[in-house]
Amino acid sequence: MTGASYVVKRLVAAVLVLLTIAALTFLVFHLLPNDVSQASCGKPCTAERREVVRHFLGYDQPVLVQLGEFLRGIVAGRSYGTAAATVHCSAPCFGYSFRLNEPVTSLIGERFGITASIALGAAVIWSVVGVGTGVLAALRRGTWVDRVAMGSTVVGVSTPTYLVGLVGIYVFGFKLNVLPVGTFVPFREDPVGWAWHLVLPWVVLAVASAAVYTRMTRSQMLDVLEENYVRTARAKGLSERQVVLRHALRNALLPVVTLFGLDLGGLLGGAVITEKIFSMQGVGALLVDSVGNLDLPVVLGVTLFSAFLIVLANLVVDLAYSRLDPRVSRSG
Repeated sequence: MTGASYVVKRLVAAVLVLLTIAALTFLVFHLLPNDVSQASCGKPCTAERREVVRHFLGYDQPVLVQLGEFLRGIVAGRSYGTAAATVHCSAPCFGYSFRLNEPVTSLIGERFGITASIALGAAVIWSVVGVGTGVLAALRRGTWVDRVAMGSTVVGVSTPTYLVGLVGIYVFGFKLNVLPVGTFVPFREDPVGWAWHLVLPWVVLAVASAAVYTRMTRSQMLDVLEENYVRTARAKGLSERQVVLRHALRNALLPVVTLFGLDLGGLLGGAVITEKIFSMQGVGALLVDSVGNLDLPVVLGVTLFSAFLIVLANLVVDLAYSRLDPRVSRSG
């Protein structure tokens, strides 16, 4: 299979997966025993107002008609209500929050900058620290460096994120008063302030993931360093630096890249615990608030948005995989 055929095959598969996820997610939420219109109506809600909400959101139509409208709205947008009460939701339309009187896409867009800022910064920290420490531990196998690294990963993996966050807030935010807590500065307004206010959330979110990446990288490096092509490279007289960087690390990183893509895709859909601990109103906080208020259109939209990001991340990983190892695209 050629490289172009492999890319087309992966793109088609991603579109089919996204359509399937959209349909299943919609049906699961609408087959729940809860009355969606009642939940969207809020409290107090009279019977007349509930009927208005049902008609406004299109919930008085058959389920398959609703599903068709929902899927059409994602690719072409749609309108809610009739006559003067019509509200247009531009594509990609994930639904309309009657409680907040705003399209779900707009709500996600308003919060996504915060979530992306947290996720991308934390991903950089955990990938650099995790991969670097894993490589170092593998190259120093059995020494005190290896033992300290592996001991640290046990602590990192077994310590809950919320506990790391609370300790970080208490020590660095209140006791030492060296890092800001609970505020977000947009990047376009002040790049330095943006990074400074996110240092603590980044570190908190990266602790557990860095430990996982350290253990995986170490394990993969130890396996690769025993391969014949690595011995051959050494026998040819290449330096240890060339052997590690050109031959061992590239192959050892293949499963790490896969995990990184899935982790980052999931986080971009909402770093729920970290956002709530630091009182940052990202996509994860929006999801938690919507669950508490039974705002099902928002819950459905955020769930679908998160699934889209994971599928997209998986697609990017597949394409990156084919670049790192051409045998993947040849085998299909």
